[in-house]
Amino acid sequence: MLLWRALDRMIRRGNLVIVDAAGGRHNFGDGSGPRCVVRFADRRLEWELALRPDPVLGEAYMDRRLLIEEGALYDFVDVCAGNAFRQWEEGGARMGLYAFARLWHQYNPITRSLQNVAHHYDLSDALYDRFLDDAARQYTCAYFSRPDMSIEQAQVAKLDLVARKLLLEPGQKVIDLGCGWGGLGMYLAAEHEVDVTGVTLSIEQVKHANRCAAERGLAAASRFLHLDYRQAEGVYDRVVSVGILEHVGIHYYDTFFQKVADLMADDGVGLVHSIGRMRGPAWTSRFIRKYIFPGGYIPALSEVMPSIERAGLWVTDMEILRLHYAFTLRAWRERFYRHWDEVASIYDERFCRMWEMYLVCSELFFRRQDGMIFQVQLAKRRDTVPLTRDYLLAPREAADPTHMRAAE
Repeated sequence: MLLWRALDRMIRRGNLVIVDAAGGRHNFGDGSGPRCVVRFADRRLEWELALRPDPVLGEAYMDRRLLIEEGALYDFVDVCAGNAFRQWEEGGARMGLYAFARLWHQYNPITRSLQNVAHHYDLSDALYDRFLDDAARQYTCAYFSRPDMSIEQAQVAKLDLVARKLLLEPGQKVIDLGCGWGGLGMYLAAEHEVDVTGVTLSIEQVKHANRCAAERGLAAASRFLHLDYRQAEGVYDRVVSVGILEHVGIHYYDTFFQKVADLMADDGVGLVHSIGRMRGPAWTSRFIRKYIFPGGYIPALSEVMPSIERAGLWVTDMEILRLHYAFTLRAWRERFYRHWDEVASIYDERFCRMWEMYLVCSELFFRRQDGMIFQVQLAKRRDTVPLTRDYLLAPREAADPTHMRAAE
């Protein structure tokens, strides 16, 4: 059968057993690592996976047509990711088709961006409270400056790293493009005495951020607006963006970085933090595009740098964070498991399996494939930031997240 032949060629490492719908057992790998036994509930699944593994694999797990009988979903996806599972489907001519399809998938005018953002970020607050850190509600990569950090400490360390790269001074005006639930903006306002404006297309995020700012006595120094980044106006001393570039769309990078330049004062500093790819341009998983992040795309640096150049901006510093997001996602996944029943009561078991697949695949993208984080510091002038990186080597003493905790 086509599926078994393809898997036999592809899976050279690991210990995977697949039990087909008739009870036949198929062994793959060299026997190393955790043993994982997977059962197919129906014969049709064999052909569907052979022809279109993405999104069929995720959908089959959501619908209980693919059952994990021994081991865990993580073990199964780990074997697939470690053996270049995606290369099986996305070869040769299909990559050409993907390049053409991206013209539509990445079409993100403001009206469509509103729909895409609402699909993911306007879900129940209770969902995000169940798996994100319980201090600043950060939904981006944490910074594990020590391996023994809690997720709360690592997220505050990320906020501190961003602040150091922005070279903040009291009284400066800061704009946060894609501000999420306002954690970064409130941190900068409280810890660095700057004035912060945040913009996001998520209605729920705006409500949460402004409510928390008022509860923490930060409403005068930080406000959060329901705006697309393209609608932001004004001139700011600092421009920061953490986690929005993945939602901009590949055809809008020129627009995005020109907006960063337009918002930035002549002596201003910017910082863009984004998921990236080590191996160059690729595509968005069908499963992720359909169920998790419609309109999303993870850029390669080779796709981003030309737009920065065309905007007339200096790249004054760049840092690549590699396994930090894998550690972050593992913490989120463990918390999600602990609160599984509560999330199922908000949505249902199928949603939980969908979210589990998303968290597992995302973690393994950083552990086994080409995922990384890049932080690009930007300026209009070559002499705006110090000529050495010494200012980055002295993190703030306090990594205690308790002062960031949302009011009950």
